[in-house]
Amino acid sequence: MLQGFLIGLEQFTSLAVIAGLLGGVLVGYLVGALPGLSAGVGMALLIPFTFGLDPVVSVVMLVTLYMGSEYSGAIPAILVNTPGEPSSAVTAIDGFPMRMQGKAGEALTLSILGSAFGSILSTILLIFSVHWMTGFALAFGPAEYFSLAVLGLSLVSTLSGHSVVRGLVALLFGLLLTTIGTDPVDGVARFVVNDGLLGGIPFISALIGLFALSEVLTMLETSDEKPVVMRSIDGVTARLGILKPHIGNLFRSTFIGYILGVIPGAGATIASLTAYSVQRRLSKHPEQFGKGSPEGVVAAETANNSCMPGALAPMLALGIPGKASTAVLIGALAIQGVRPGPLIFTQHPEIPYSIYIALLIGMPFMVLLGLWGAKAWVKVTQIPRPVIAAIVCATCLLGTFSESNDIFSIWVAVIFGVIGYLMSKVSIEPAPIVLALVLGYMMESNFRRALVASGDELSVFVMSPISTTCLFLAVIVFLLPFGEIYARRRRLRLDAAAAVRTGDL
Repeated sequence: MLQGFLIGLEQFTSLAVIAGLLGGVLVGYLVGALPGLSAGVGMALLIPFTFGLDPVVSVVMLVTLYMGSEYSGAIPAILVNTPGEPSSAVTAIDGFPMRMQGKAGEALTLSILGSAFGSILSTILLIFSVHWMTGFALAFGPAEYFSLAVLGLSLVSTLSGHSVVRGLVALLFGLLLTTIGTDPVDGVARFVVNDGLLGGIPFISALIGLFALSEVLTMLETSDEKPVVMRSIDGVTARLGILKPHIGNLFRSTFIGYILGVIPGAGATIASLTAYSVQRRLSKHPEQFGKGSPEGVVAAETANNSCMPGALAPMLALGIPGKASTAVLIGALAIQGVRPGPLIFTQHPEIPYSIYIALLIGMPFMVLLGLWGAKAWVKVTQIPRPVIAAIVCATCLLGTFSESNDIFSIWVAVIFGVIGYLMSKVSIEPAPIVLALVLGYMMESNFRRALVASGDELSVFVMSPISTTCLFLAVIVFLLPFGEIYARRRRLRLDAAAAVRTGDL
């Protein structure tokens, strides 16, 4: 390992590699800040420019683009409630309310420092545990993936706001939406009224509609309100202490993000939702979540950024892409004649170790750029609401079209924008729908594959210790809020009875 790091450090004596690192961070910030342009899309757009470059320069540029875009999606999520990345939708749940309370600077600072902490710690975990974690991921079959999806869906009880029933309604609506598209086993088209639905509901379009376009409609309702006066942003040194109350949250969310990043198919969105839900469950002030809780911002941003090094583990050690972005990265390496897998550490050691070093030394550049830019981004909140609404609407529609080059995606975003707006009128949170859209296909496809492989034996889901543990935890997580509701009502009855007895006395 020491020899590998020396080989990797030698690569960074080249100005071309340093330029690739800085260029990747800058382009990553731009890609992540634009709604609809995910890290995978940005990397795919950059690949043609890497054909004539050295493989190390190419991979460093693409990896730092990946890293930068994962953070910068929080910028529009916090400032204008428009997630630049799907995983940033969780950040918007508390980040945007903080902005409305005049705490945009605090939210941006927490997000960038939490992202840096999660990325650096998870990179260290990647270096020392890549082989063990990828071996653990290999143990997941269809039954385990189904149980993992069920565990994820059970988090709806913590993402439903004040009403679990409304959350369940939103979750069921989202699960119904996942039945649209091509059957995962038989290949039969289901509820497909347009060719654009053959692959299911376009996720980016739905996400932008639910979180961004619905907010545009709300902005137009309150167009007469004056912009919230923002507080100034302190320098880097003055703000480092802002993380002290969140130390436990930072470590916990980093481990959650890294582990879920290693498991192929889980991804940053699930990691953010999981870390957010766990922190809400453990918080001393759970009632503040959804209303501008700094804990929620830290949990979401730390988890989704720590997920990125985790996703690189199966790609490097096994050649298995954990998500779309790592699949694009595998393609970029293939163009350069490098095949990820166990032999990459012996045949091309400069590639994995350059990735490690790029993640470690690229993070300070990302932090400085994020905190320096925060002072300028805060000024966005001073723009009048009608102007913001117009800019957000145009950006969303442009990003939606750029993601698929199909006008149908724009109509999907508009429809979901109206749905999100109507849901806000009846106090239904959009997060359960996002949860269902992320996990619904994973749950259905692996459920059916497990049954086919076992001869329709339902016992297959409790034969594996991993599957059984996930299902057991899912039941506990789902029922816990109902237990709290019962305990609260029982306490109120006892207090009322005590008050009556006291009155009688």
